[in-house]
Amino acid sequence: MARPSEDRRNRILDPVDRVTEVIFGLLMAMTFVGTLSVATAGREDVRLMLIAAFGCNLAWGLADAVMYVLRIWTERTRNRNLIAFLQKDAGAEEGRGLIADVLPPRIAKVANTEVLELLRQRLLGDSGEPDRARLGGMDFLGALGVFLLVVLATFPVVIPFLLTSNAALAVRASNLVALLLLFVAGWMLARHSGGNPWATGIALAIVGTALMLGIIALGG
Repeated sequence: MARPSEDRRNRILDPVDRVTEVIFGLLMAMTFVGTLSVATAGREDVRLMLIAAFGCNLAWGLADAVMYVLRIWTERTRNRNLIAFLQKDAGAEEGRGLIADVLPPRIAKVANTEVLELLRQRLLGDSGEPDRARLGGMDFLGALGVFLLVVLATFPVVIPFLLTSNAALAVRASNLVALLLLFVAGWMLARHSGGNPWATGIALAIVGTALMLGIIALGG
């Protein structure tokens, strides 16, 4: 779910990381609310649902945090090995091809031979001996952030069940809160990417609801 990057401009998690982790936590919590029968649910059913929702997001938050760290380490190891190969084994043409492979597709498409050769020369001239892949404090803070975002996303969805004993009212309020949060998440992603906030917010709310129904239907 997380997308680690070497350059976070002094931020532990970038906006896309933060928003997508919240969306993931919301969807997980919504699936448990969606399995609750408003016609027959009693206080014990609600209590078990709340425990299951928190337990699921705790587990997935932990798993996602571990995957976040693993992806960072893998990315840094790959970058180190790429630079080492460019320095010792790769010829000019092969080196340009390897650099093109690691560039974003749209940038690689417009990067001509001169641009790729300039990048290759800069890597050879400035890199020195490649650093070993290491994990630092900011990486583990990022993993903690991933964990907390997934877990904290549970609260808005389950709070209505803590405020009223009317299961039907709590389910409707929970669904409304989740839809609003999905809309806000879509709005924030659109603002970050330069898209249409209203269209993206509405689309994400619709897609999120469809995903939740699909997860429930598949036994999630």
